[in-house]
Amino acid sequence: MKNVRDLFAIDGRVAIITGGAGLLGFQHASAIAAAGGIPVLIDISEQHAKAATEKLADEYGVASSYVIADITSHDAVAAACDEVLRRHGRADILINNAANNPKLENTTETNFSRFENFPIAQWEADIAVGLTGALLCSQRFGTFMAEAGRGVILNIASDLAVIAPDQRLYRQEGTPEHLQPVKPVTYSIVKSALVGLTRYLATYWADKGVRVNAISPGGVHNGQPDEFVSRLSKLIPMQRMASLSEYQGSVLFLCSDASSYMTGANLIVDGGRTVW
Repeated sequence: MKNVRDLFAIDGRVAIITGGAGLLGFQHASAIAAAGGIPVLIDISEQHAKAATEKLADEYGVASSYVIADITSHDAVAAACDEVLRRHGRADILINNAANNPKLENTTETNFSRFENFPIAQWEADIAVGLTGALLCSQRFGTFMAEAGRGVILNIASDLAVIAPDQRLYRQEGTPEHLQPVKPVTYSIVKSALVGLTRYLATYWADKGVRVNAISPGGVHNGQPDEFVSRLSKLIPMQRMASLSEYQGSVLFLCSDASSYMTGANLIVDGGRTVW
């Protein structure tokens, strides 16, 4: 029987993190690096990916690396997978983190965030990154894991995969009703679909040693307006948003042997918001 501390160790395991240079992607990579893993960041921005990789190497002394790829492209994902395997010879963990997070927009003529006005081009772009990208990466890296007989896929969903957005959070005093900003429809659709993809792949590869889980985090405090933070905090039993690094423990748990008997699960970490 393993020592409990050893259950969380992922020494030498290669973890591919899409959107790895982003706000939460870097936090996921830090959790992997701190536990002895080797984070490989897949991102579309070389500038940000290079900076994030260097920071990981400096802080944790790991052989972190990055691959520049557009995960909405089948060929780009295939090339990225080939490159990871060429460098490291293995792929143990895939964290499907990349996503568009369309901003709420308000003009004097229209508001694209509202369902009635939501552009089909934005719909297609958001789904391409957040859902199709997860599918393509899971196909490529997951197939390798299944053939190897071991691996972990973690899909980063959201509390809005479990509940609907509370559009009252975004209301602006004095703005006409038809211009009131709302959380765009694609965010909920993509995050809900990721939970469905999690369940599908968990059963599909259960006999191949590949575990597939999701995490549904709540909102992260990151410089949002005070009024928004106050409104959202009142909807959370713990009365606050998450801090930036507060999901690292959950991510490590689901990526390590500490969760060896979990697959197909959606771990909700939201300060209790979805309980109310």
